[in-house]
Order: sequence, then structure tokens, then C-alpha cells
Amino acid sequence: MSEEAFDVMVVGSCMTDLVSQAPRLPKAGETIHGQKFFIGFGGKGANQCIQAARLGAKTAMVCKVGEDFFGDNYIHNFKDNGVHTDFVGQTSDAATGTASIVVNDAGENAIVIVAGANMLLGVEELQGARPAVSRAKVLVCQLEICPQTSLRALRMAQENKVKTIFNPAPAIADLDAEFYRASDVFCCNESEGAGDSFIGALAFYTAHYPTMPLEEMASRANRVAAVSVQAVGTQSSYPFRRDLPAELF
Repeated sequence: MSEEAFDVMVVGSCMTDLVSQAPRLPKAGETIHGQKFFIGFGGKGANQCIQAARLGAKTAMVCKVGEDFFGDNYIHNFKDNGVHTDFVGQTSDAATGTASIVVNDAGENAIVIVAGANMLLGVEELQGARPAVSRAKVLVCQLEICPQTSLRALRMAQENKVKTIFNPAPAIADLDAEFYRASDVFCCNESEGAGDSFIGALAFYTAHYPTMPLEEMASRANRVAAVSVQAVGTQSSYPFRRDLPAELF
């Protein structure tokens, strides 16, 4: 594995989404009946990695999950999507990150996020992934892990002439100015799932079409993300290369 060169490496988060649909959001202390429940795979880093993989990029994820049911499931999910998992660590010190989401009939939601194992991703894991990062074509980071871990990863990539894409989401106050210097592409987003689809697609195009103008990459990545909003769920809505028009490739 250490000899392999990846198109796209993502240093970031994995979250298990626990989604309940109900007529309305419950008030404090109230129990109401919902009509539907599902468990989904989420987390900005993992979302972006999965989208890049589905377009045909050779991808690897650097992240941390718990030694629990959700963590085991997430590793299977990566493998099912062709994402290399040598740099996915499991810890007994925290649970896999979760997002408990209640969605009402109007589409409004209330979310509780427990970052868990995501916040334990640090220097040790980055050092283990350094040889692979130094040979990757593109590195992608976000802010659902410790920000200093993301910054360290971006710098590591830049030192090795690896293209960097930074998605400063979820937004934080007083973002370290070093992030701007360490990012070849600094890309904000508003919509979560579609924004992650866009970043994953942008990483794919950056790796596979290095001479393509950034405007053209962004245009094509937008078309990929536009497909994702037409289906339910986050990763479950992300298109594969075979689902997309040939002219995008």
C-alpha cells in the first residue's frame, strides 16, 4: 500500500446520520411519533471522498472512527465504494461521530452532532499517512476535525507539491490566515450534501484533468452536484460515473 499513488486523499470526518422524520419538531420535554427512520453515512470528509471515488478517482481516506458498530459499518461503506482504508483508524477512546437529525414535514430540521472520534484525528495519524500524502495528486480538507490537524495536512501536501482543496465548513470564527496560504483552492459552500458532492467532483477533475481551467472544472462539478440533489439522502444520492453524461469526462 505504501507504494501506491492516490489521485485524491481526504483528511477529514466521518459521521453516522441518524435521521427521524416527524410531522413537526418536538418541543422541550415532549415525545412525538415519527413516520420514518433511516441511518445514513455522512461527514463532510467522507462525503467528498466517496463522490470522488464514484467518479473514478483512486481515493484514500484519513480519518478516525470508534471501535463500535457504526465504526465497523463505516469501514465497510468505504470498501464498498472503492475507498482505500489503510489510514482509517479505530479508537476505543471515543464513539464514532454521529448526527441525530429530526426533519419535519416542512423540511426544517434540528440536529445534534457529537464529533466523537473525529476530534482524536491528529499528528500521529498524519505521520502514518505522510508517504501517501506526499505522492497524491490532490489533498482535500474541511473543518469537522481539529482545525490544526487540517492545517497541518494542507501544509504537508503543499511541501510535496500536492494540489490542495480546502472547504472551510462548518464555518468557524477567527479562521487562521495560514489556511489561505495553504490552499490552492479555497472553496466555501452553503448546502451540505450538494456542497460535498461538488468538492468531491472538483477534486476528481483536479486530479484527472490538471490542465483544465478552474472555471471549467467548477462548471462540471456543479453538474455532478446538481444530480445529487435529485435523490434522497447524502452519499446515497451521489452519482457514479456511469450515471452521468459522457461529455463530463
